[in-house]
Amino acid sequence: MTTPTSIAELSIHAELTSAYKTIFTDEAMAFITELVKEFQPQLNNLLAEREQHQSSFDKGVLPNFLVDTAEIRNSDWKIAGIPADLQDRRVEITGPVDRKMIINALNANVKVFMADFEDSQSPSWEGIAQGQVNLRDANIGTIEYTHPTTGKEYRLNDNPAVLICRVRGLHLPEKHITYQNTPIPGCLLDFGLYFYHNYKTRLAKGSGVYYYIPKLQSHQEAAWWSQVFKFTEQKFKLDSGTIKATVLIETLPAVFEMDEILFALKEHIVGLNCGRWDYIFSYIKTLKNHSDRVLPDRQQVTMNQPFLSAYSRLLIKTCHKRGAMAMGGMAAFIPSKDPATNEQVMEKVTADKTLEASNGHDGTWVAHPGLADTALAVFGQHIPADKPNQLHVMREEDTPITATDLLAPCPGERTEQGMRSNIRVSLQYIEAWINGNGCVPIYGLMEDAATAEISRTSIWQWIKHEKALDNGQIVTKALFREMLDQEATVVQQEVGEVRWQQGRFEEAKTILDQITTSDELVEFLTLPAYGYLP
Repeated sequence: MTTPTSIAELSIHAELTSAYKTIFTDEAMAFITELVKEFQPQLNNLLAEREQHQSSFDKGVLPNFLVDTAEIRNSDWKIAGIPADLQDRRVEITGPVDRKMIINALNANVKVFMADFEDSQSPSWEGIAQGQVNLRDANIGTIEYTHPTTGKEYRLNDNPAVLICRVRGLHLPEKHITYQNTPIPGCLLDFGLYFYHNYKTRLAKGSGVYYYIPKLQSHQEAAWWSQVFKFTEQKFKLDSGTIKATVLIETLPAVFEMDEILFALKEHIVGLNCGRWDYIFSYIKTLKNHSDRVLPDRQQVTMNQPFLSAYSRLLIKTCHKRGAMAMGGMAAFIPSKDPATNEQVMEKVTADKTLEASNGHDGTWVAHPGLADTALAVFGQHIPADKPNQLHVMREEDTPITATDLLAPCPGERTEQGMRSNIRVSLQYIEAWINGNGCVPIYGLMEDAATAEISRTSIWQWIKHEKALDNGQIVTKALFREMLDQEATVVQQEVGEVRWQQGRFEEAKTILDQITTSDELVEFLTLPAYGYLP
């Protein structure tokens, strides 16, 4: 065990290398301490409120638009404004805060790179600490990387993409740093360190400090972030709006509070994003006790499904009414070296992005630089040459979108093949995650925590409601365990015996079994898996 290092009332239970000491300085940790003292108690209350709301959903209540905030939805107001360097976001690339990944992403043919401490980043100590070093170096412009075996060198181009930092969700602790023997919130650590070490560099470039905020479930949580932003700006004597945020609408409760979230953050928010993979996961999780809302195979839950189409269109209409950007979702495909397969991949990406652009989204996400040109071409066809975005698309002729539309059951089959695929994906993703890798190419898709969450919660819900597969089999715990053993053998053959033995597949199998067969749904797979991380 590493002897804890005490800095500014915080205890660091991990190694501080010479590089990490430039991040975890006395001054930076004093700021983190202030944030924790000021905001962790209220955060704990917000997390307790989440549990209360979920309890009502479990008893049969369905999410709906709030009665007591109708005035916010019905009155005229707009957000404070969007900085010049965030006006054109037609293609954004996302990825973890790995050094080589950051360089490749910033150099890609995209407008924005979202550097991710959340779903595509496994929060090992090295991942979190080195990630902050990497982002500081990226902002300064000195970031370099030399591949240890090939010797290939990576450096930034002259005109890199705009950098946005995504912090962890409100629910995730940072076990390596404690205040009064309690782990501090991961989101406050990510936010505070990134701000402290980069705000001067960002302002010197004529920019601001930009964030993506994930997994909010209510406007009260948005208001909490607004207070964090205001506290920080006042402490460092900066203009209001120096900090700008884009909020992901990726939970089912949040889709009913989009106006209220924009209003709560109106001095700091620039847009909302359709975080569709997490949104599908949240649909399952929120409605887990509702037997009439059980989803089919993951592959059938596309943006053409009525409940997802309604979500996309309502987000666009809400954002544009308030002067905010409406960002589209992730293309998780990976380019293939096989020409025929790659052509199919690009056709799927083109169709997906065409739907988003024609709906009125201002931009979209890709997970791989090889998809950037395709996505850019689609949005270039829909965004006029004299405009950077589609804020002019108001969707005023739309039929009002109701709670019924947003909660519509999703037709489709539950197949044996789909269940087996879910098991293989979940097993391989969890194994990678507990090894410190949160962004994993599996079967032609870039999987992150959100897609793995869909895979394992679908099976959990099928078990709970005793749903039948297309072959007539009822999904039970016993059937899942039988398939888990079989699919683990398939994965073992696919990766090879050496990789299997050197990896942590047996531990991943144990985690997957526990979270899929538990009587109560485990809220996030990353919480039990976090205990396996160094």
